[in-house]
Amino acid sequence: MILPADSYVVTNKGIITENDKKILVDLYQPIIGNKAVSLYLTLLNDLEKNSFITEEFTHHHLLSVMQTSLNDIVRAREKLEGIGLIKTYLKKDSINHYIYVLYNPLSSHEFFNHPILNMVLYNNIGKNEYQKIVKRYKMPKIVLKDYEDISLKFDDVFTSAPVNAFYTNEDIISNQKGKISFKNTIDFDLLIAGLDSKIINEKAFNKDVRELINNLSFLYNIDLSEMQGLIKSCLNEKGMIDKEILRKSARNYYQFENSGTLPTIVHYKQPDYLKSPEGDSSKKGKMIYTFESTNPYKFLKSKYKDGKVTTRDLHIVENLLLDLKLTPGVVNVLLDYVLRVNNQKLNKNFIETIAGHWKRLGIETVPEAMDACIKEHKKASKKGTSTKKQQVEKLPDWFDQNIEIKKVTESEEKELENLISNYK
Repeated sequence: MILPADSYVVTNKGIITENDKKILVDLYQPIIGNKAVSLYLTLLNDLEKNSFITEEFTHHHLLSVMQTSLNDIVRAREKLEGIGLIKTYLKKDSINHYIYVLYNPLSSHEFFNHPILNMVLYNNIGKNEYQKIVKRYKMPKIVLKDYEDISLKFDDVFTSAPVNAFYTNEDIISNQKGKISFKNTIDFDLLIAGLDSKIINEKAFNKDVRELINNLSFLYNIDLSEMQGLIKSCLNEKGMIDKEILRKSARNYYQFENSGTLPTIVHYKQPDYLKSPEGDSSKKGKMIYTFESTNPYKFLKSKYKDGKVTTRDLHIVENLLLDLKLTPGVVNVLLDYVLRVNNQKLNKNFIETIAGHWKRLGIETVPEAMDACIKEHKKASKKGTSTKKQQVEKLPDWFDQNIEIKKVTESEEKELENLISNYK
């Protein structure tokens, strides 16, 4: 039996939006009732104060806020559990401890196509009210019969250029959910028809391989017949395409045709939705701005006295962006960290070890990457080996947690301002 003194904390399984709250009231409330919705929103309100997990509360807090009985709270919680909006975990003790895990409501599309929830909603509110709600959530139908789609394709707007051309397209907008489409793609029927079926596996051209071939075709300006030749040289003993060898072959082909230069595949900046709020004038804030507003090529170029980036280092950046799919700002932080702690050397194995760890942690923003560097440095410092001591000898300025109040010398300030001015 639950008691007022029993404690609880709330955590969540996703970001619950204002639209979720609207769906909760419109679609769920007619099924689970207002007390269950009130309990969900009360727990959510507790959660919003600390984003992902709350401080410890007692159930007396719920009694005071909701002005109802413990029995009503338990019944409301059970309805939330039954409909999939909450999971409850209990640790028994002299004072019991509960964990309430909140889940997002279904989207309106998912709800109206659910074989049970949709029918229960209809039965509970009746035909007229149901039709009003459905109308509220219906997307307006736009008749495009007399309209022509004039939207440009990716390669109508952007082009691939050699690095030494210093060409960047600052209009590229990165969208986490968006997918780049190309006007001109490889005709895979013709491509496959020109390959010997005896040496290539029929399963070789899966979705990932096709996407890679299209990307390489555009990036390195490779036509169908040339691509066929590259593919033949990249087959393994099972007749499958080795993607890494294909990438290298395409890169080598481009360099041969373009006097050793590489296309500008690293001219991207941190997408706006992953940037920090502007206005932080502290030294750390200025470094965050630099990392977020600079593309990795320019950032790496600034580390070279003669301004010429080596092919080897460009390959490292290419792998970070295209293979591991790290965001540009995060790549900049990683480059800066490794150069500073590794005597200005970009050690490929060292970089890939850290990059893989960050990828598993889901790091996408510059502040997250900087915090990860601080943890990495502390971990390296604790080991106390001579090798590690040499690696962490010179640290990035932003490693100091109290960097905002740290006195900066005039020469350091001038150096930073000069760096930042190059990227504005």
